[in-house]
Amino acid sequence: MIVAEIKVLDNGPLLVSGATLLDGEGDTMETKEQIYLCRCGLSANKPYCNGAHKGQFESQVRD
Repeated sequence: MIVAEIKVLDNGPLLVSGATLLDGEGDTMETKEQIYLCRCGLSANKPYCNGAHKGQFESQVRD
């Protein structure tokens, strides 16, 4: 059984552990133990985070 975990990093990307990333056709894109996915939209390497968010993106905090 595969157990995936997605952690929202404060003012940063999504850290995905224990999952396989698939493209729109269902083909495997990434099988690393941990994957950092962009959630700010600034990465030139989407869906992966390239650090472009630093100083440009602030997480929305919910109470």
